[in-house]
This record gives sequence, C-alpha cells and structure tokens, in this order.
Amino acid sequence: MIESITKPTVSATEADWSREKPSKWWEPSRQLLKSIRNYQKWQQQGGILGYFLCRLNIIEYRFWSVVTATDIPLNCQIQGGLVLPHPNGIVIHPSASIGPNCLILQQVTIVADVKIGGHVDIGAGAKIIRSVTIGDHALIGANAVVTCDVPPGATAVGIPAKIIEKKPRESEK
Repeated sequence: MIESITKPTVSATEADWSREKPSKWWEPSRQLLKSIRNYQKWQQQGGILGYFLCRLNIIEYRFWSVVTATDIPLNCQIQGGLVLPHPNGIVIHPSASIGPNCLILQQVTIVADVKIGGHVDIGAGAKIIRSVTIGDHALIGANAVVTCDVPPGATAVGIPAKIIEKKPRESEK
C-alpha cells in the first residue's frame, strides 16, 4: 500500500481549530470543548462582562458535561484541535496538558502531571496512570495502561503498556 503524497499530514505544533468547530448544534463533544474555550477566554478577559459570560459558560459546560458523561475540568490545559468522537467516560486531571490536534476516544483516564505531545491518538479505554510524557505523533492502543514515557512516533499497547516496533513496509526494505 502506497500513501498518497498529496495527503496532508496533521501538525504536532500548529493547532487545526477546524477540528473542534461544531457544524451543527447537536455535537456534544464539540459543544463541550466550545464551552471550555469560551470560559477560559472570558476568565482571562476579566471585568464585569467577563464575569457574567463566565457564569453563562459554566452553565453550558455543566449541561454538556452531563450529556457527554465526561470529567474535563474548566481549567484544563488543552491546546487546539482536540477531537473527542465518543466523549463518554473521559476523565482528565486539571494539571495534565494535552498538545494540539490530539484524538481521545471513549473511557480514557489521564491523571495528574501527564504531558501529551501533539497529534497523539489515544485508543478507547486507555489509562495513563502515572505522570509520564507522551511524545508527538505517538499512538496509545485501546485499553493500554501507560506507566512509562512514550517516545515520539512510538506505539504503546498492552497492560502495562509496552512500546512496539514498527514493521517496515515492503517499499522500505
């Protein structure tokens, strides 16, 4: 199988904000992210208008948190372009930081002081249970339990997660 040279690569440094933009009203995961982003914007803005708009965004955030069944705090450190296709059961600690253009599937748990790089895909049910660093373009397999650092571009699978080698393609031999 040959990859297309025209296929755009996802950046690990520049956020693609179009990945988060809701295209219709009933997109709970994107609406949740929108309420978090708006809250953070108005919190930083300050003033009387910022105060009231923060309170409005807290109401929206609580509604979408219940609908999506997630625990993503308002003061989280998430860079742009996050995609949550099935957001139910996602738990993120407020001191964890998530890089741009990441993908997080359902039932993922991320604990305190975890640093996730850009364009990291985290499979369904994965648990990151120690303060680790996950490099750019890494893949975390479904139901993996990550207890050690994952280098950039690596794939981690299993319980506890182990780094697996990438098999060379026929064209690379």
